[in-house]
Amino acid sequence: MRARTSNWFETKIRYEKMQEDGLQKATTEQYVVDALSFTEAENAIIEEMSSYISGEFKITDIKTAAYHEIFFSENMNDDKWYKAKLQFITLDEKSGKEKKSTVTYLVQANSFAAAVKNIQDEMGKTMIDYVIASVVETQIMDVFEHHATLKKGSVDDKPEYEEDNNQATEE
Repeated sequence: MRARTSNWFETKIRYEKMQEDGLQKATTEQYVVDALSFTEAENAIIEEMSSYISGEFKITDIKTAAYHEIFFSENMNDDKWYKAKLQFITLDEKSGKEKKSTVTYLVQANSFAAAVKNIQDEMGKTMIDYVIASVVETQIMDVFEHHATLKKGSVDDKPEYEEDNNQATEE
């Protein structure tokens, strides 16, 4: 399990999808992309989906996601996404009363029980008191993370200690 914090956008794309019976059917699917702006989110979903779609498609919706952190599972069977609302319990120093703040996460799992377990595993690494307020299965098909690539001719600004030092030097 790994967690990633970023600016996430929920996108919906409509296209003709081949069904199991061989017929084409118009379908709308929801995906999440990592982007800095709506324009970048649109470009990211088009780039990601262009290899899966033959024919016309339309981006029908883009909105900022209610969550900034996603818990990714390493288990290949975890093919569903759950939206989890956690309430963090803090103590107000002035009044001495408990205060709850709600934070939303997206969690990858194959079942409701596995989603709760994944949340508990990730939150168990912290010292924060929390309550799971809700866990709901979403219609999200997949999450696409942004992976920076170097353009030709650009400078690789790796620190010297990370550079490949296996090059043979002539004397």
